Amino acid sequence: MKFGAIYEEYLREQQDKYLAKCSHVEYKRLKKVLKKCRVGRSLQEDCPNGDQQEGNNESPDICKCNSCTLCDQMFFTELTKEASEIAGCFSSRVQRLLNLHVPSGFLRYIWRVRQCFIDDQQIMVQEGRMLLNYVTMNAIAIRKILKKYDKIHGSVSGRDFKSKMQTDHIELLQSPWLIELGAFHLNCNSSDIDETVGFLKNEFFKNFSCDLTEARPLMTMAISETMKYEYSLTCPICLDTLFNPYALSCGHLFCKGCACGAASVYIFQGVKYAPPEAKCPVCRSDGVFAHAVHMTELDLLIKTRSKDYWRQRLREERNEMVKQSKEYWDSQAMLSMGI
Repeated sequence: MKFGAIYEEYLREQQDKYLAKCSHVEYKRLKKVLKKCRVGRSLQEDCPNGDQQEGNNESPDICKCNSCTLCDQMFFTELTKEASEIAGCFSSRVQRLLNLHVPSGFLRYIWRVRQCFIDDQQIMVQEGRMLLNYVTMNAIAIRKILKKYDKIHGSVSGRDFKSKMQTDHIELLQSPWLIELGAFHLNCNSSDIDETVGFLKNEFFKNFSCDLTEARPLMTMAISETMKYEYSLTCPICLDTLFNPYALSCGHLFCKGCACGAASVYIFQGVKYAPPEAKCPVCRSDGVFAHAVHMTELDLLIKTRSKDYWRQRLREERNEMVKQSKEYWDSQAMLSMGI
């Protein structure tokens, strides 16, 4: 079965389910736009001088422009809008799900009382897998439609657009929320949970795996036997496995202490105290610290799978925080005394 048919069947199955109100790629409509462009190009090749017979009833919808400016405007504008909506919907749904799994404050107390009567673990795992399938299906749809665009036009505009999506932080398979959801999937993966119950027969997402024992710790998402995405769990600053990780709005991951050091703020102040002009140490984008995301599920995964390492880093961070706190209050005391 072709991807288009699988995708349409997936959308029909989702109409009355958890993701019914979420946006999706209008794969069929975008293919029609490219089909009109293909017909227009074929006619131009047959009539290079633009000569047409009288009474030609050619459809007005066919693309007649050599540069395909109109098609580009329709195609890329619509695709950008859809990708932005999908990324926003995905991040909000994941955030809501993870807030239930790792609650804080009074919500933690309510959640533990609730678990005495109802076990929502399997429901949460199912919702997590549905979200993984949702983002995977739409990401594949975008990749295939861009590949088809480049094939028809003999260009690299589709590939360039994919790079632009990464710059605009709407590339679905590079989202920090996908890494968080993958960590949640691994944290909840136990033998007493039947992950196949209630899921789609045409789902593309296969599984997540994580290896912290190698020199380069990785999290891997398998979409098929041949298509896999790897996510590095190494901090670009300390070059060690991430500890208490934060994701900047540009998508790069850092240890909390490393991110605070790069932004010239104290660890006890936190990443969000970084000045607006602070730049990402990797891509040099500014303004990326204000909306940094604490990767709680990823931190829990590393804590569970590498306990000795996590405890060592915790001791080191606490010692550094005590040292920085002493320096901070000593400087404040000297300022108050006018020294």
